[in-house]
Amino acid sequence: MPKDYPDHHDAELIIRLYELRREPVLRDARKKVNAWFPKTFDEFMKITKPDHPDHAAFRQVAGYWDMAFNMARHGVIHPEFLMENSAEGLWFFARIERFVEQFRQATNPRAFRNAEWVVGHTEMGKDMMPYYRKRLEAMIAG
Repeated sequence: MPKDYPDHHDAELIIRLYELRREPVLRDARKKVNAWFPKTFDEFMKITKPDHPDHAAFRQVAGYWDMAFNMARHGVIHPEFLMENSAEGLWFFARIERFVEQFRQATNPRAFRNAEWVVGHTEMGKDMMPYYRKRLEAMIAG
């Protein structure tokens, strides 16, 4: 059950999540994945294969955001407080959102459900995703 308001435990978790984002391996992974914009399901699937050069980076970033969003979904951290500090996770999800159902059918029926939860159950997710979707469409078209 989500918390009604953030407290110092939430702040400690946000700081710890920030420290993890600054860790060199995750920082490098985020740099690679933040430059990746799949246009088709096949392009998306390529990075999920172990022989893709950015496969490890993708898994690192996807796993990080899944972990963070899972904490919000299960009430470990205040969801809105997390999202105010985690817009990058929404931007990551925006780039793969349109492929999630196909990906689930092909691989894992539970994939990215924590990201979907924050998109649908937080004000930040509801407010920011239309902006990110529009931004993504423009980037892919241009």
